Amino acid sequence: MAHLADTERNDYLSSLTLGADIDHRGTPFTEDLLNGLLNALIDPATGRSCFGEAHFDSAQFSGEARFDRAQFSGNTWFIEAKFAGDVWFAGAQFAAHAWFYGAQFARKAWFFAAQFAGGALFNGARFADDARFDRTQFADDARFIGVQVTGNGQFDGAKFSMASRWGPIVCARTLDLSGAVFGAPVTLEIAAREVHCVRTRWDSTATVRLRYASVDLGYAVLTAPVAVTAHPAPFTAGGVVDESLLSGPAGVRVISVQGVDAAHLVLTDSDLTDCLFSGAFHLDQLRLEGRTIFAPTPAGWQRRGIRLSRWTRRHTLAEEHHWRAQTAGQPALPPGQTPSPRQWRPGPHHPDPDRTPDPEDVAALYRQLRKAFEDGKNEPGAADFYYGECEMRRHDRAGTPKGERRLLWGYWLLSGYGLRASRAVSWLLAAMSLTVLLLMGVGLPTHDPDPATTGTLHGSKISLNTSTPDPALHGRWDQRMTWKRAEKATRVAVNSVIFRSSGQNLTTAGTYIEMASRLLEPTLLALAALAVRGRIKR
Repeated sequence: MAHLADTERNDYLSSLTLGADIDHRGTPFTEDLLNGLLNALIDPATGRSCFGEAHFDSAQFSGEARFDRAQFSGNTWFIEAKFAGDVWFAGAQFAAHAWFYGAQFARKAWFFAAQFAGGALFNGARFADDARFDRTQFADDARFIGVQVTGNGQFDGAKFSMASRWGPIVCARTLDLSGAVFGAPVTLEIAAREVHCVRTRWDSTATVRLRYASVDLGYAVLTAPVAVTAHPAPFTAGGVVDESLLSGPAGVRVISVQGVDAAHLVLTDSDLTDCLFSGAFHLDQLRLEGRTIFAPTPAGWQRRGIRLSRWTRRHTLAEEHHWRAQTAGQPALPPGQTPSPRQWRPGPHHPDPDRTPDPEDVAALYRQLRKAFEDGKNEPGAADFYYGECEMRRHDRAGTPKGERRLLWGYWLLSGYGLRASRAVSWLLAAMSLTVLLLMGVGLPTHDPDPATTGTLHGSKISLNTSTPDPALHGRWDQRMTWKRAEKATRVAVNSVIFRSSGQNLTTAGTYIEMASRLLEPTLLALAALAVRGRIKR
């Protein structure tokens, strides 16, 4: 058509009828030339351009290509077609198969609300800008193997009825599957900077393999098991898929599972540093496999008023970070800025306090996820979440009684909720040292008293009584602080740890000191043993 004279071209276009088969393989189309073809096939009743079988293999479109609302009743070929301008297939209907193998889109491509009744094959297609497939319906198989999108890929509201493999697709920015529906068992392979699956529905089993992505699963509907996993190596599709549009670590970050029924969700090798769990259902049945990363506590020494302190290293939830940052008055970070590792990570600060998870809500999240770790036989991971649960209960002024908070405070101070062996051992050594000092000072007598024998004589009968006087304390202070007395006091203290009596003569004060040590020090030893068990149990 591009080489016909105007008269010949007009004769050709006027000979076309609705639903005619056309063959324009390799034809260079200007915008006016394409509009002339579309107008020749337009149905006055519907305003749609109607094609039968349409061959546009290797065709070149130099201007806008507006196939919006076009109707293709036969097979359609756009194999290796090149579109230099914007492409519009909005509302187009494909009654049979549509091939877009290796097609190249230099600018935006709009397929929203299009309908594919047959197979839709976009294998190897290249989109140099945004690709829009919003509310597109794929009644048969939809293949996007080896597709590259330099801009954003929009599939929100799309419906994939029979797709069994979707991707691998490489998107330099955001791939949006929000509101999309997958009706059959499917494997998705996506390499993108961000993946949005907000309110996406999977009506059957699915495996979502990701690279480089931050994925949002908020309010997704899972009716069968869905596994989200970080793919360790580049995808392959007849060869290694080109991922040059992306750079940096290829790990996967999950940023939200809010509103998801986690009983069907499996997360493998995921970074959950910023993941929001609030509002999810059945978190105790969530499966976390492989290497899962949670947010750590702030590193280094922190100044709190006039004293220095350091946070215990443990795995934490993003909700705890957000609550502590908001309580400390930390401002929200500008987009793209990385929080300091010496501070809690601030999150979305809501003006409505009812929308911000409070300590009671965060404690419930820790409790449910702790059970998920325990069911997975990961006792050390569960220990960290038990610590987080107790921390939130200790700070909860609404749902935890004051007496219980004080008890939790003491439990934390003595042994880190039975999970910090070093803290319990430190207190044990301090208690033993104090016991030794007190015994040396006031508990041990200066010398052991000699037995005294007294008696009476009545005729030929003699009655004798032997008694031991109470030990007495004499001498100056420097006479009490000796190595010999230190050895005796240490023996008493060590025996007290294991509930044994040393048999040493003690003053009245020393007797009470020994009784107190036999109550406190074995308790500290038991807390230390409990903490060690919590870290090594499997």
